[in-house]
Amino acid sequence: MQVFMADTATTVHSKLPLAFAFDILTNGGGIGEDERCKRLTEKLGFEIRPTQYIQAHTILKTIVHKYANVPVLVLGGQNDDIRKVAEKYGFKHAYTTLDVKAWNSAVWPFHDLTEAERASTKPVDFSKTPIHAIFVCHDPRNWALDTQIICDVIQSGGFIGGPYRPAQKHVELIFCNPDLLWRSDFDRPRIGQGGFRLAFEAVYKGLTGTTYPYVQYGKPTSATYEFAEQVLRDRLEELQGVPVTQMPTVYMVGDIAGANGAGWNSVLVRTGVYDPVNGPPRHTPTHEVADVEEAVWWAIEREMGRHPRS
Repeated sequence: MQVFMADTATTVHSKLPLAFAFDILTNGGGIGEDERCKRLTEKLGFEIRPTQYIQAHTILKTIVHKYANVPVLVLGGQNDDIRKVAEKYGFKHAYTTLDVKAWNSAVWPFHDLTEAERASTKPVDFSKTPIHAIFVCHDPRNWALDTQIICDVIQSGGFIGGPYRPAQKHVELIFCNPDLLWRSDFDRPRIGQGGFRLAFEAVYKGLTGTTYPYVQYGKPTSATYEFAEQVLRDRLEELQGVPVTQMPTVYMVGDIAGANGAGWNSVLVRTGVYDPVNGPPRHTPTHEVADVEEAVWWAIEREMGRHPRS
């Protein structure tokens, strides 16, 4: 049996038996999988390996062959953390919007780089460095700066500051997380990367009268679930030592729409964005529980043929 966790804001108690494959699929990100797993291992009390952890931008590994040797723009997170992630994936020429701001401060005059931001930048002349693709890997910290630079890149065929000539070259635009809302420490959910995408779309349409095509990854998109299934196959092969000929029963805790679309069992928890006081869930789960620990116990007992605890 395979259990996927869709919400890493909740945790599984260390007393749970782990005689099953346990993976995490999240729309979070911003740092490398190695670092994320290290933090989770310390928090949970048992080892979480990078082969068990899929972040929103992990799927970008599948397109490294297209952009490994050309300049790309990576957005999201703090300072140059996401550049380091992209470089580890194999993108050799990854740049940030802070690099652009450091190159020419007039590109967005309403923000001054902090000392830490400036220290994280790379010197580059963007008037001579064509951007081939834009990856919104994690939630942008400065929506205005990032929206302006995305528009500049797209409208000038990759050269920031050049004349507007969008038809000259198509720059691929990828968003890694469609979530409009996400659960934080605040009492109410906060706006996520999905909100940034909507804001960009509105600005771009206001400027051009048209929409710009983009690729959307992240839960609950089919592309991310197909990627997750391959990760699952690789993980099971690692555990069993033989190729996987038949997929096991899969339980997804937290992402009902994606799990239902993939044909997996879906378990809704009340510790994420969903709150019963706001009415029934938009998508019908296989089962609903209070938290992640209860979800895992329910899946284990269901697979063992026992009557699951209520």
